[in-house]
Amino acid sequence: MEKYKEIERSIITKYRKEIWSKFVKAISEYELIKENDNIMVCISGGKDSFLLAKCMQELERHGKVKFKARYVVMDPGYSDYNRELILENAKILNIPIEMFQSDIFEVVTNMDSNSPCYMCARMRRGFLYNKAKEIGCNKIALGHHFDDVIETTLLSMFYGSEVKTMMPKLHSDNFEGLELIRPLYLVKEEDIISYCNTNKLTFINCACKFTEDCSLTNDGTSKRKEMKELIKSLRKVNKNVDYNIYKALDNINLDCVLGVKKHGKYKSFLEEYDDLDKKAN
Repeated sequence: MEKYKEIERSIITKYRKEIWSKFVKAISEYELIKENDNIMVCISGGKDSFLLAKCMQELERHGKVKFKARYVVMDPGYSDYNRELILENAKILNIPIEMFQSDIFEVVTNMDSNSPCYMCARMRRGFLYNKAKEIGCNKIALGHHFDDVIETTLLSMFYGSEVKTMMPKLHSDNFEGLELIRPLYLVKEEDIISYCNTNKLTFINCACKFTEDCSLTNDGTSKRKEMKELIKSLRKVNKNVDYNIYKALDNINLDCVLGVKKHGKYKSFLEEYDDLDKKAN
């Protein structure tokens, strides 16, 4: 059996519970894919996006909802080694990728910014949305997983002073008609790593010239690592702590919060406090 077929088989057999079922559940529960969608699956070259591509391939072939997928790699200025590794992995996994160039790394190099990783991420998103429009796609699929969701939630609380999370889908603010979806929303990173190790797959990480700086400066990357370590330590006390954080975001008691924000407008609990007392009497 060819290696890519063994890999595909492992997703729906050995990792059916940990990966495939959670992938399918997220798509169904959050209504991520609809009939006749044209989806641009974004592949960064890392383990998460390549797994996403394989899952989307399987769903496109055998799923009940008919849609079309395009597997796109944006090259922001990768080294020759990393570019070749991406191409080789696409070949091993039998994924028909389309690669296009951008000058993100070069531009960020010349910017006076203390957060190069943040700027790089913002620029990447803009290039990807433009590419999706260019090739006629109405949705962009990204490889963010369950751990990304939990880490983002804690980052927002600890460093942004607000409770918010990474959503399973959202409409683009700047590109009308485009929607971003995250089909690996319920898949845990440890299971992705296990799948990669089982299939003896090696992928690139960030692969940019700022990776070392990002780990040393006080930016989103280093703080995300901090959240990973925090969650890891909390699991030693409560093995379900990450899941409980996730469920808490789906079970917010608005009677017991100081204030909420909707469409950028803040509302304090005091605005209805006296009215509730009058109703009670």
